[in-house]
Amino acid sequence: MFTGLIEEVGVIKSIVKGEKSAVLTIKASKVLEDVKLGDSICTNGVCLTVTSYSNNSFTVDVMAETMRRSNLGNLSPGSEVNLERAMASNGRFGGHIVSGHIDGTGKIVGYEKEDNAVWISIAALDDVLRYIVEKGSVTIDGISLTVAYVDEVLFKVSIIPHTAKETTLLKKKIGEEVNLECDVVGKYVEKLLRLGNQEKSKSKSKIDVDFLSSNGFI
Repeated sequence: MFTGLIEEVGVIKSIVKGEKSAVLTIKASKVLEDVKLGDSICTNGVCLTVTSYSNNSFTVDVMAETMRRSNLGNLSPGSEVNLERAMASNGRFGGHIVSGHIDGTGKIVGYEKEDNAVWISIAALDDVLRYIVEKGSVTIDGISLTVAYVDEVLFKVSIIPHTAKETTLLKKKIGEEVNLECDVVGKYVEKLLRLGNQEKSKSKSKIDVDFLSSNGFI
């Protein structure tokens, strides 16, 4: 589990692409301080497993499903990525619950500066927007942010100078893709409600007027 608070910006050192998958080697420093094989490092919002590491980089495998769901396929050597280690059990929970499992991607469609903050507008598909709630949480390229506006085609967040400085978000160009993970609570609530309605439908009695008539009761 992650919090969406970025620890450092890493740089893609190399990419070895398979038919649908890829192996990424990422230059970093802070996230390597206590790294072990098998550790999870959130990379642009995607939970990836460390398969090898050195004193200044680590390597991860990216499977085909992750390539389809995320913007990792758009990376190239020299690209910057947001990095966060899995949350320590004795750490503060400063962001929100982030699983590192991407729901889909969105596209940056606008920037607007307002005093010390910058508004970012992101267009997304219905299957992502349905879970985005005004004043709720959303993860954009691994960054925990608060939704300030949402409609049928896009949502907006406003970022402070610290977030701009410590992440890659304002370095993105209009039209670039970002990874999106919606608040996990909303998805679980929807699933439980759907299952509850299905159980209610199954438990409804099949005895009705037509049944009674066809079986000679009326």
